[in-house]
Amino acid sequence: MKTASVTVRIEPEIKQQAEAVLDQIGLPVSVLIDTLYRQIIMTGGVPYSLTVPRIPVRDALTDEQFDAMMRQGYEQALAGDGRPIDEAFAAIRESV
Repeated sequence: MKTASVTVRIEPEIKQQAEAVLDQIGLPVSVLIDTLYRQIIMTGGVPYSLTVPRIPVRDALTDEQFDAMMRQGYEQALAGDGRPIDEAFAAIRESV
């Protein structure tokens, strides 16, 4: 029988965006929180990385920076300046 409550304060926009995603996948917030707590117990810690990524992530880029990065990649692809996917992922894993 579930009787404990969790109360958090969060920015309304963040709450709305997250709940919209959860609605799309059919996952109630309470189930997500319960699952997170269970993972914390099973892993003995937070079940995901809390490090600052060393590779650029979309959320950290302005639209202009993202567009420039995509443009550069597109131009490299057009020029045939690329590498096999296995090599690309190996390089990413080494840099992380």
